[in-house]
Amino acid sequence: MITVVGSLNMDLVTYTGRMPVIGETIIGKSFRQIPGGKGANQADAIAKLGAKVRMIGCVGCDDMGNTLLESLNNDGVDITLVKKVEGVSTGIASITVDSAANNCIIVVSGANNMLTVEDINASYDVIQDSEVVVAQLEVPIESVKTALKIAKQLGKLTILNPAPAVPLEDEFLANVDILVPNDTELEILSGIQVKDEADLIIAAKVLMDKGVRELVVTLGSKGAMHINKSGLKIYPAHQVSAADTTAAGDSFIGAVAVAINEGKSLDEAIYFATAVGAITVTREGAQSSLPLREEVEAFISNIKQ
Repeated sequence: MITVVGSLNMDLVTYTGRMPVIGETIIGKSFRQIPGGKGANQADAIAKLGAKVRMIGCVGCDDMGNTLLESLNNDGVDITLVKKVEGVSTGIASITVDSAANNCIIVVSGANNMLTVEDINASYDVIQDSEVVVAQLEVPIESVKTALKIAKQLGKLTILNPAPAVPLEDEFLANVDILVPNDTELEILSGIQVKDEADLIIAAKVLMDKGVRELVVTLGSKGAMHINKSGLKIYPAHQVSAADTTAAGDSFIGAVAVAINEGKSLDEAIYFATAVGAITVTREGAQSSLPLREEVEAFISNIKQ
């Protein structure tokens, strides 16, 4: 069993030829309302890849919250620990995607801010019943910190996607087994400006000195890099025609969690995750872009031929 502690957002996605500059109004191409949120995306990716997964989080008592829960439930995510909160809206993410598949995102957290330390403590038995616990930073930091601490006390494997990135104290990072930032998030966490691979290694060492055991840096179209005290390995990205990079990182993290939960090595997990991420970017939206297990296996099979 995998437990995901994190956010649920409704993604309000505008597709446009190019990003507007400050003060400019442009005409977009289309608009979609798509279930998202980093936590929910990762939980949905895990379910679609065939693993049992529970979601711990919050939504508002509104139509968007109901839609998010229905979507996750339909995809096989256990939503019994998602709390519905009165008097606050479900979280939203306003996303703009240009013709080159680049995106910019503004998140209004809403009900996500209502996930409390008490909620996490009340979920102790669920964490105890899990093999892997996955978290991000779109819900209150203290709640995430508590979840990771409980998980490590119980001997569970923990995966943290530090997004949106903020500096984290050593005690927090010491409870993270696998840290999965992108290069920008790595800069914020380490305090080291990352301009090239040498800088990336220096930044990685800063985090490992703080207690991080395994660091997997996602590098978009350049692939991913795994760094630990034994060395470094680069995983090239698969060459695909990208339509929308939204949820690419979430699909990658969900795939790593699934593979680890199945007993695969981290090396095998990252290879599997690069395939999942590659499929995801060829489709529009967040949860709508996440592939099923059989699609990933077919993709990998074609690569090996």
